[in-house]
Amino acid sequence: MIRIMMRGCNGKMGQCISRIVAEDPETEMVAGIDIYDDGHNPYPVFKDIRDCNVQADCLIDFSGVTGLEDMLDYCVEKNLPCVLCTTGLSKEQLDAVTEASKKVAILKSANMSLGINLLLKMLKDATNILAPAGFDIEIVEKHHNLKKDAPSGTALALADSINEELNNEYEYVFDRSQRREQRPKKEIGLSAVRGGTIVGDHDVIFAGEDEVITFSHMAYSKAVFGKGAVQAAKFLAGKGPGYYTMSNVIDASL
Repeated sequence: MIRIMMRGCNGKMGQCISRIVAEDPETEMVAGIDIYDDGHNPYPVFKDIRDCNVQADCLIDFSGVTGLEDMLDYCVEKNLPCVLCTTGLSKEQLDAVTEASKKVAILKSANMSLGINLLLKMLKDATNILAPAGFDIEIVEKHHNLKKDAPSGTALALADSINEELNNEYEYVFDRSQRREQRPKKEIGLSAVRGGTIVGDHDVIFAGEDEVITFSHMAYSKAVFGKGAVQAAKFLAGKGPGYYTMSNVIDASL
């Protein structure tokens, strides 16, 4: 049984992950960290991670940037592997994560969905075949109307996965409204749609002469990110120091 601690346990994703863990016979939620708690969780909740005295095999963080340094210090001190799902980290915080990973196992990815991370690997093969054949590459992402950033971090991760196979020679184009020229070959177009309650749709389009190949991923609920985080916790438990990603989880499943 893998014992999981959840930072941000009373947020929407925290409660989603709590339900997933409760239904998984291989995992158990043993403690939560959250500044708000009404006592409804079946596990103890601590406002300050430094006060937590519960033994765990892995911590999942779906909280926020506040308190990140204290969490990293706690994980290093307790030798507690951490699945880091919090986004929007500053360069200084990312540097702190990298430094902590030299002492304890930390897994961080732009998107926790297993499907997206499998897609990242598939795109590498597709790029090596289709780009030399002259296919143009476009990425279209769609999210709910409350999302503030554009394009999404996942869209950028998809573009980066492609561009790495192209020696990073392709330019990212986010807006063509001011351009009056033929589309250059070495570019990746990224377009963002915001509306309604779309959880997250990503299409990667390879458009060639007389044929189009589209890779699509659609998230119907945030549970896909929670399931990925729990799968990552199972993978990370017992691992030695290092900076891991969901790509490592996918590789371990193959």
